Amino acid sequence: MLPKMMQRLAQPVLDAKPTRRRFLLGAAAAGTGLAVGFHLPGKRAAANSGVAPAAAGQPFAAYLTIGADGKVTILSSQFEMGQGAYNGIATLVAEELGADWNTIEVQGAAGNVKLYGNLAFGGAFQGTGGSTSMASSWERYRLAGAAAREMLVAAAAAEWKVKPEEIRVAKGILSHPSGKSSGFGPFAAKAATLPVPEKVALKAPKDWQFIGKSDLKRFDSARKANGTERYTIDVKLPGMLTAVMIHPPYFGAKVKSFDATAAKAVKGVVDVVSTPRGVAVVAQHMWAALKGRDAVTVTWDESGAEKRGSDAIIASYKDIAGKAPQAVARKDGDTEKAFASAAKVLEATYEFPYLAHAALEPLNAVARMNADGTLEIWGGHQFPDVYQAIAAGIAGTTPDKVHLHVMKSGGSFGRRAVFDADVIAEAVAVAKAIGFKAPVKVQWTRENDMQGGRYRPAYVHKVKAGLDKDGKLIAWADHIVGQSIMKGTMFEKGMVVGGVDPTSVEGANNLPYAIPNQTIGLTTTEVGVPILWWRSVGSTHTSYVGEAFLDEVAAAAGKDPVAFRLSMLEPTSRHAVTLKLAAEKAAWDQPLPAGRFRGVALAESFGTVVAEIAEISVDPRGGVKVERVVAAVDCGTAINPDQVKAQVEGGVGFGLGAIMDEAITLANGQVEQSNYDAYRPLRIDAMPKVEVHIVPSTNPPSGIGEPGVPPIGPAVANAIFKALGKRIHVLPLSKGLSA
Repeated sequence: MLPKMMQRLAQPVLDAKPTRRRFLLGAAAAGTGLAVGFHLPGKRAAANSGVAPAAAGQPFAAYLTIGADGKVTILSSQFEMGQGAYNGIATLVAEELGADWNTIEVQGAAGNVKLYGNLAFGGAFQGTGGSTSMASSWERYRLAGAAAREMLVAAAAAEWKVKPEEIRVAKGILSHPSGKSSGFGPFAAKAATLPVPEKVALKAPKDWQFIGKSDLKRFDSARKANGTERYTIDVKLPGMLTAVMIHPPYFGAKVKSFDATAAKAVKGVVDVVSTPRGVAVVAQHMWAALKGRDAVTVTWDESGAEKRGSDAIIASYKDIAGKAPQAVARKDGDTEKAFASAAKVLEATYEFPYLAHAALEPLNAVARMNADGTLEIWGGHQFPDVYQAIAAGIAGTTPDKVHLHVMKSGGSFGRRAVFDADVIAEAVAVAKAIGFKAPVKVQWTRENDMQGGRYRPAYVHKVKAGLDKDGKLIAWADHIVGQSIMKGTMFEKGMVVGGVDPTSVEGANNLPYAIPNQTIGLTTTEVGVPILWWRSVGSTHTSYVGEAFLDEVAAAAGKDPVAFRLSMLEPTSRHAVTLKLAAEKAAWDQPLPAGRFRGVALAESFGTVVAEIAEISVDPRGGVKVERVVAAVDCGTAINPDQVKAQVEGGVGFGLGAIMDEAITLANGQVEQSNYDAYRPLRIDAMPKVEVHIVPSTNPPSGIGEPGVPPIGPAVANAIFKALGKRIHVLPLSKGLSA
């Protein structure tokens, strides 16, 4: 199952959707109400067709409960980090249940992979990532809602002595032509005693009342606006202590010794302890912990430290890029022969820096050992079952005795999907070091987070293209050089095949264009800087290269950028339809006002196709401002169109920050940026007007949290060429414009 899961993780597309054969409907009494969900079947059960109630004793996962008061509570298997997963899942349930939107509450399901495994990951992990939330939830949450509806109808029909098919369900009301009507609450307990339907009918799209509608309020908007939304940083437990961390100044350095004498003299400091990652100062409150931290003297063992600067790392990558790649991710036709016969050959080298996630809420976690031997953890993290196992190992217990409260988080962008549970592991380690005598919250500072690694890797691409005498693109080669996100992790065995980490080449090895001769090469480097996936992962750099260099090729061929792309796409393909929609809405064929310039880019990631056209202006000093972005998106069925638009808008802003100013740089191995003053995500005054147009589709939903990011960089770069005649090969633009 692991290799199969990793394939899904690397490329979560429509074939990763769940089917009714992969789980069995179940129901149970929930107090005086009804709980509906699934038993995850074994191989034998999974081979059965249809949906059927599972045998008694199988693990049961409640996906929704209906109380005697009619309140509908949905347990989300997907982690909420601002992307709107809770709203999307609630929409699926409400649609089939016939619920009143105002009676719905969504809570995060506790960590339990057996009950809430992500089907897009093969059920092997309870993970949120890869833009799989809606693809994984699309069928099973609708089935749960439909089953609950049918059971409520059956209970009402028995009470009213009418035929079930005569009862209508809408807006949380069961009604019959005779005039009888009721909310869900009075029939919830009775429904829990009835057999689970062996088959349930899902609504046809023409009957949808919630899916595809744009007037559904977000559950968390008011709480975020008034400051009552709770995150891990807000968790307060009786007797809880706060710990802050001192991490090494170099990646790979370790604690050799430390002197805590002065720190322990600070009022409020309880203890100073060593952990595998550094030194923790434990105190009664945050201020005391910070003051104590400043008083600790640490001697570091730097024998295994990475002390190269980022300029030296990039220089070594450029040298490697000029040689043959270690591995080949894709090879079509005979690229070398095609280049030899080409009428025109173009080459370029692109440089990409390390990037931080820079989420607004710094990392944190709370750990408490209870008197009964159970370990409770509070944290907003993307792979709860993995972290349960790691926490259990540190605490000397078993995963079944670890209860992880999955909290909402103030952003992630991939940072909370770390492989080794960094801050959770620290919280458990610190609590253990003080004898589990009190709950401990480990709270990283912004500086801990910004300088703590886990960056989007730095990359260099050496790319080459060949045109024939008619201006047709006949050859394409791209040598990618950079670190492997999966190397050295538990995912390596299943994902890295033939020396190719798919997260390094995604977006490059699946170009949508009809290019007869292609070679995509990869060389994986060994660098001591910790890295991690970052919103849209490999496509952050591969799509930039593909779409920016393709514009250079179009210019060399004397072709319009949109027309050139369309000439290499099937006219009715998703890519062509999406690109044409963006061009139409941006009035691509119409001239712009004086002083305005535009560029286009097209990218597919996570099963979703996005085209973006960026319109820029340039001030007299050469400063670039993005004024307007027109985006078209094909993400299959748009469950919540407003959320789709919000995610594309957010992706544009996130991607713009990355190309305009963001970069993590190292000087002799030490990270130079520590906060938002030096690492600059997009400021609000730089956010352009964004128009999002959704391609109508009846296909199952594909990813939307990340696909808005990849096209914006090359679209802006291509507009800059129109304005200044300069191609941007070095990112960020603040560096590339002066290169």
